[in-house]
Amino acid sequence: MSTVKPKGLSHRLALVLVCVICTQTALNLARPLISYRVISLGGGEVAIGLITAAYALLSLLVALPLGRYTDRNGGTVPVLLTGTCLLVAAPLWLASSASLVSVAVGSAVLGFGHIVFMMGGQRFITNVSADDALDRNFGLFTAAVSVGQMLGPLGAGLLLGRSSGAALTGATTTAFLVVAITACAGLLPALLLHRGSSGAAPAHEPAGRRGALSLVRRPGMATGLLTSLALLGAVDLLTAYLPLIAENRGIAPAVAGVLLAVRSAASILSRLGLGYLAARWQRRTLITTSCLGAGVCLMLVTTPDLGVFTMTAALAVGGFFLGIGQPLTMTAVVRTAGTADRGAGLALRLWSNRAGQVVLPACAGAVSGSLGAPSALLFAAVMLLGTAGFARFGPGA
Repeated sequence: MSTVKPKGLSHRLALVLVCVICTQTALNLARPLISYRVISLGGGEVAIGLITAAYALLSLLVALPLGRYTDRNGGTVPVLLTGTCLLVAAPLWLASSASLVSVAVGSAVLGFGHIVFMMGGQRFITNVSADDALDRNFGLFTAAVSVGQMLGPLGAGLLLGRSSGAALTGATTTAFLVVAITACAGLLPALLLHRGSSGAAPAHEPAGRRGALSLVRRPGMATGLLTSLALLGAVDLLTAYLPLIAENRGIAPAVAGVLLAVRSAASILSRLGLGYLAARWQRRTLITTSCLGAGVCLMLVTTPDLGVFTMTAALAVGGFFLGIGQPLTMTAVVRTAGTADRGAGLALRLWSNRAGQVVLPACAGAVSGSLGAPSALLFAAVMLLGTAGFARFGPGA
């Protein structure tokens, strides 16, 4: 059954996009600051690893029940608003944290806020979009996420400046307050949405709902989940290992930051144009091309003695391809799940993404530990090329 496009879609969608940009900029400001806060408290690599794991812990526990809640009650805007409030509260807690345990709690709340917000936001898109507009609207949603991913790390560097050692405590405290203010800016559009509409989905019969295992077994669901996981994992590995590759090649950190920003900007561009692309090519073709093109470009980046100009070009093209696949997997998952299980399908996708963010870096770390930093990107490239084959020849929605 097609979802009826409600009156005032453009206005409501614009409010959601503003909220996404504010909250995702805050999130991506906070995440690097957490590592610096740990350093200021005397923590090392092990502490950073454990606290990073704490970020994902609650997400793995609540994603599926939260998806079922949105299917049952249709309360997408309250969920989005709750996520925004958590993203305001977490940096305030982190600003006052004076122990590693306290930082771990703040990291867990931040990750919880992120999964709640994304569940509410993505489910809201399915409620206000006609079926033939899902690709375009998910493209706009993920483009707004990419804006936050680009602005956040740049802002964190500006806020910390040249602070180091004991000075990091005061610098991160101030920076976390800025993060909270940035997230607060997302409260206004969320409140306007809450006041103007409940964002509720049409009523569905509970008998039509399936369990998580039943959803996974539906044709095309595993393909969508695997593709989403591979694309997100590739972005995470690129973000983590490109600075190491740059350092080994004598490329300054500031230039490495620009290279990552180029990748994000290219992803924004492809996502803004996703409605145009989806109208001209099949979803399966675009997803396959996304994985294939991104995998080839990442392999090129691992080439020894590659110049900065060529790296920039490879990351721009690769970023464009990386940006295409994620929003398309959202559409594929909700169409495969069926109208009554859209929230559960999106939650399953978020859960698998978060699990991949734990497993894939561990695998890449094992590879790079013996073969060097470029091998981590080569691992991501091979993963993407394999996923491209699965997306092309496997069952699809």
